Amino acid sequence: MSFARAVAHVLAVEGGYVDNPADPGGATAYGISQRAYPNLDIRSVTPAQAAQIYNDDYWAPLEGDLLPDAVSFVLLDFAVNSGVRTAVEALQRAIGVTVDGKVGPETIAASRKPGTVTMLSVERLLYLTKLAGWPTFGRGWAKRVIDTALEAM
Repeated sequence: MSFARAVAHVLAVEGGYVDNPADPGGATAYGISQRAYPNLDIRSVTPAQAAQIYNDDYWAPLEGDLLPDAVSFVLLDFAVNSGVRTAVEALQRAIGVTVDGKVGPETIAASRKPGTVTMLSVERLLYLTKLAGWPTFGRGWAKRVIDTALEAM
């Protein structure tokens, strides 16, 4: 799976401009939040601009091109929702390596273990259930985690 396929998935599930008062990220467009990008006019973000941000600020730090395709697919979606460091730490817990929030050679090698996508998805669900927004958004988040894992495989 390439970045193009992974980002197409994220853009599709995130959709266009949304400003849900219950969302702690504030206004978002294609998953790009006003909170994370305070100097960006969120209302005018295009899918192409969002994809560039995802490439530079998410895919590159995730070392998406070096991870197994299905892992990078799930990891990008996780990082968009919860941040790069949170997603990487969950991956590291899932594969039993040193948890430091950075994708290095140890993480890349261990991410090839069978079952990594499943364990990463479990870690993601465990993380999400602890968030204050779980009562409001939990059902949708859980569906997204499952759908993303299935699409990745």
